[in-house]
Amino acid sequence: MSLRLKTLVQSMRHRWRSHLLTVTMLLAVVLGVQAWQTRDVPGGAAPDFGFTLLQADGSRTTTTLAQWRERHPGQPVALHVWAEWCPICKAEEHSVSRLARDWPVLTVAMQSGSEDAVARVLATRQLRWDTAIDPRGQIASALGFKAVPAFVVVDAKGHLRTPTAGYTSEIGMRLRLWWARLF
Repeated sequence: MSLRLKTLVQSMRHRWRSHLLTVTMLLAVVLGVQAWQTRDVPGGAAPDFGFTLLQADGSRTTTTLAQWRERHPGQPVALHVWAEWCPICKAEEHSVSRLARDWPVLTVAMQSGSEDAVARVLATRQLRWDTAIDPRGQIASALGFKAVPAFVVVDAKGHLRTPTAGYTSEIGMRLRLWWARLF
């Protein structure tokens, strides 16, 4: 091997190690921030709570999380906490809509106004979501979230799994649901 090629290989090896260290540190920071942001999400069984459900067809009913989950037996469901005033939530809307085509998703409109106000937002933005109305943030608080957007999976046994706060990519949402289905 020529000296020039050997030097190039050593340089690339050094850069790779440097980049690997940077990626590892970045991943540790991101995971640490997520752990801190979701520190109040209760472990174990999902809390059951009552709410007014705005359904994708525009109808309204009073139900509980357990009753809503019964409509999707034996599979994990996603809970997506959002607010109409949140710009990051708005950036996630299309991801949540695409996810809801393939998985059961209950969105929680936290501190976004009355049932009518939330219905207008959903209609204006053309969002066909099952939405729990959470005018005072009590549902979000029961789930352990203090900020929006937030995402958590309720597995088939009713346990909260893989919570995130802040922007969650569509692939991240799908992987969390897939993981809950497998394990």
